[in-house]
Amino acid sequence: MKIKKLFAAICAAGLLMTGCGGEQVDKDPNSQGTIIKLGMIAHLNAGEKQMEEYLFKVQEKTRAKVTNHVPVFYDSLSLMQMGIESGNVDRISTYKSVANYIVAKNDRFEIVNDEWIKGLADNFCFAVKKEDASLKADLDKVLEEMKADGTLAKLIKENITDVSKETNPPKIEIPKFEGAETIKIGVTGDLPPLDLILPDNSPAGFNTALLAEVAKRLNKNIEVVQISGGARAAALNANQIDVIFWVVVPEGGNLPADIDKPDGIELSEPYFRDEIAHLKLKN
Repeated sequence: MKIKKLFAAICAAGLLMTGCGGEQVDKDPNSQGTIIKLGMIAHLNAGEKQMEEYLFKVQEKTRAKVTNHVPVFYDSLSLMQMGIESGNVDRISTYKSVANYIVAKNDRFEIVNDEWIKGLADNFCFAVKKEDASLKADLDKVLEEMKADGTLAKLIKENITDVSKETNPPKIEIPKFEGAETIKIGVTGDLPPLDLILPDNSPAGFNTALLAEVAKRLNKNIEVVQISGGARAAALNANQIDVIFWVVVPEGGNLPADIDKPDGIELSEPYFRDEIAHLKLKN
């Protein structure tokens, strides 16, 4: 499958030095006035300062001991991992399925047992331009069908819950239909096992398993286009893709529902839910 990389990767070294001005960070979570630099994938509708305020309020709401988590945004999980390994951030924020995948493959990492993030979760949705109402309706229809007949639960089990930690997820072929309409779907390819492009540029894992099923049910061709996390909205607005594979909607009211939803886009029904997890390097 042809993967188009729309946006060149920003220099890793430059990204690793962004955010927070390089102030001295107290890494002891039990000390007074602790600051923890927290690597996060860039949200589409919230900046670093807004996220800092949101996280502070979440801790206050949960009556946890308030620690100042200072978000540092990255365009990809791989750059975020480089950030923590270089000492530019103290922890990284991701999802339970992703954290388990990373820990299984890299014994330098461990999951942080933070009480205040327990119960925080995101719902994953497709995103389309607001004017593409018929495309949104088509996606909602097939997602409802897949939920009703058990296909979605089966794909999640096979490609996320039970995915092998010993090997990379298998390559998955998305079917092609001669003469059919093509939908370009932007994936990051860098959030395994949810969203994955293998080193040889082959789509694999849950994203392509789900998209293959969507293609069959819509009887339309799907072209996977690899983009960085921070470029998702720009690619959609520039008509370089028709659909963003994932944007997230926080669950439970602790965070604003639109932190990943800029004006002018609409979201499908959710197709996956996962809890937030923080990772740090082992001492």
